[in-house]
Amino acid sequence: MKIGVLTGGGDCPGLNPVIRGIVRKATNDGHEVIGFLNGWKGIIEGTTTPLDLNAVCGILPKGGTILGTSRTNPYKKPEDVNKVKESFKKFKLDALIAIGGEDTLGVANKLVKDGLNVVGVPKTIDNDLNATDYTFGFDTAINIAMECIDRLHTTAASHHRILVAEVMGRHAGWIATYAGIAGGADVVLIPELPIDLDDVCAILKKRKARGRDFSIVVVAEGAQLKQSDILQDQSLDEFGHVKLGGIGDFLAKEIEKRTGFETRVSVFGHIQRGGSPTAADRILGTRFGIKAVELVEKKQFGHMVSLSGTKIVAVPLSSAVEKLRTVDMEIYDVAKEFFG
Repeated sequence: MKIGVLTGGGDCPGLNPVIRGIVRKATNDGHEVIGFLNGWKGIIEGTTTPLDLNAVCGILPKGGTILGTSRTNPYKKPEDVNKVKESFKKFKLDALIAIGGEDTLGVANKLVKDGLNVVGVPKTIDNDLNATDYTFGFDTAINIAMECIDRLHTTAASHHRILVAEVMGRHAGWIATYAGIAGGADVVLIPELPIDLDDVCAILKKRKARGRDFSIVVVAEGAQLKQSDILQDQSLDEFGHVKLGGIGDFLAKEIEKRTGFETRVSVFGHIQRGGSPTAADRILGTRFGIKAVELVEKKQFGHMVSLSGTKIVAVPLSSAVEKLRTVDMEIYDVAKEFFG
């Protein structure tokens, strides 16, 4: 068989281990693999690269993706969907493995309905994709965020300040919650629960009253006030998402104004995406890649690989994109025990 591979959406630690797992399994089983460059853009334009064992040698510890990525959405233009179908014929593909998040897999699900043989691999650093317990990249992100929070503690304590740490998380606060618990944050704010500034300031004043003259507030970039949107601008990406940003800076200013405590903000941003994946993400990515080839061999098109407990299983693509996976409030309650 001839198998195509692409990576779409934001880059994520663990993508290269997935690609490596796909190529190793496919090669061992006698299949040919080609990569499409820069996500759906690559299959629309027909830009490819051969993926053999030499191509994936040494990529296991590397962050990002050797295939490149984009947020191109072929369903924005009917002619682009036709170009995807034409590429299937031109390159004589028996199947395509699409590695990506809700948007990338949403496109994959539509292509399956349009008659193409597609298998999905879930990828989202925010860990908000439905139908899988975890996604690769998440473990790396929370470890990076935790280390950054650890470093903020010393500065906050030395200068007797409140430090607001803004982390990734558009619709779900998994990174904020896990990194906040691991990093010993004093307040964790997530998109699932609108922010009450009075409550936040009360917690910080309570800490001050008991002799703690510094605090760490962790906030997900998508967190919002109860009746306000904090947006960087109104521009949209190819999938129609409004750009986020600015909540950390807004909170820092409001906290200082309302409490009188000197407050600063640190936006971790893309640093959470970068660098070498953790052991957990390398292993999960590798297992996902191998399982994806097995799904192709079994002709289980319209499915994606998924982590269920300790097992890698197949689930329908439709179940992965039908809703977002938000933070388990039992886990968030653990973080709340340390507020104040």
